[in-house]
Amino acid sequence: MSSRARLSEDEITAALAELPHWTRDGGSIVRTADAPDFPAGIRVVVAVAEQAEALDHHPDMDIRWRTLRFVLSTHSAGGLTGLDFTMAARIDEALRAESAG
Repeated sequence: MSSRARLSEDEITAALAELPHWTRDGGSIVRTADAPDFPAGIRVVVAVAEQAEALDHHPDMDIRWRTLRFVLSTHSAGGLTGLDFTMAARIDEALRAESAG
C-alpha cells in the first residue's frame, strides 16, 4: 500500500482499522505516543527519519520531552494515500522497538 493515489473514504476507513493508534484529522492521520524517556524518543525519531527517506515520504514530527506526535498526509495528492498508511505502520514499528506507546 505505497501508492501516491488519493484513497476513497472507504479505503481510509479500512486502513485506519488496521492502525488502532492512529486517528483521522481532516486530510491527515495523527498519532501521539510517549517514549520511555527522551533518548528513546530521539531514537524513534531517527528510525522514522530513516524510513521516511527510504519511502521519500516525510511526516510532520513534534517532540516534547518524551511525547512524540506524528502527522501524515500526502500534500501532492491533496489528502491521504497508501503511502501515509505504509509510513504509519513503520512509525508503529519504530515505537514498538523502543517500547513506546
